[in-house]
Amino acid sequence: METKEEKVYSVLEEIGIEYKRYTHPPVATIADIEALAENIDPIHCKNLFVRNSKGDKHYLVLVESSKKANTKAIARQIGSTRLSFATDERLDKYLGLEPGAVSVLGLINDKDKEVEVLVDKDLADLQEITFHPNVNTASITISYTDFQKFLKWSGNKMQYVEIG
Repeated sequence: METKEEKVYSVLEEIGIEYKRYTHPPVATIADIEALAENIDPIHCKNLFVRNSKGDKHYLVLVESSKKANTKAIARQIGSTRLSFATDERLDKYLGLEPGAVSVLGLINDKDKEVEVLVDKDLADLQEITFHPNVNTASITISYTDFQKFLKWSGNKMQYVEIG
């Protein structure tokens, strides 16, 4: 049986996405990753898993690591009720992930396409982008073009948002 990480590499190879892989000690936050930044050049983006106040809609917010995501402002932009962080149980249920390993690549596990992706529009200016491959002991870098290709492959709804 494939591990979570091996499953990511299988999918990326299946859809023709090249990646650079970096291994590192377990990291739980962007601050932990930035401490390793000398080894990982491209921007590692924050991945925040949130839900609306009813708990019937789930969003994965991708934002440049240096920014603070204002959930009130994001909720206004997407016409949602108040957004708050989803529980670890919801993270596992919808994306098959554990805290500290939240990644857009978790969409591989969202068979029912229930999670909508909200992408910081400033990420589109990047040449490359870095994520966890569904574990927090590695990071992978892909081109922004391949990131868009992955989102299209996933079939999840996606929209750009402005994050100050």
